[in-house]
Amino acid sequence: MSKIENISEEKKYNKWIVVLAVVIPLVVAVLSRLKLQDFGIEVEPLTVLPPIYATINAITALVLAIALWAIKNRKRKLHENLMKFAIALSVAFLAMYVAYHMTSDSVKFGGEGAVKYLYYFILITHILLSIVVIPFVLITYVRAITNNFERHKKIARITFPLWLYVAITGVIVYIMISPYYIH
Repeated sequence: MSKIENISEEKKYNKWIVVLAVVIPLVVAVLSRLKLQDFGIEVEPLTVLPPIYATINAITALVLAIALWAIKNRKRKLHENLMKFAIALSVAFLAMYVAYHMTSDSVKFGGEGAVKYLYYFILITHILLSIVVIPFVLITYVRAITNNFERHKKIARITFPLWLYVAITGVIVYIMISPYYIH
């Protein structure tokens, strides 16, 4: 395929990228605020999920780092498989995050002083960048599957640190708030 054909192929995905980049954060935001109990559905709170999805974030960070190593060592198929796995982990995280918040009340951070400001800085940047990274991941993925590797590499240089930051700060947020969970 020529460079022009690659870009043309890539453009076919643009509407889906835009739709998913808008719909995913909206659906997560709306569903996370709904409680199944408000609809007469009695379920036990899924309080077991936060440490599981924090672990998924940690694994995602590790997978991203290994994927970077793989591509730098010209192990393209390994890189491709690891990136698909990282996307699957992110989808699993979102499903568990929504399930937890649909069945459980949010936990308030109880720290005070400087640690409180640090926590909220990490939390807010984590949330904002988790929204921002969605179109970057999708565009990066599309550029790879359409064999537009030069453009893929350019955007991956932005996507990788954003995604890694989101994965790592997800773990940090969990560690910082975990003492305040009611067991």
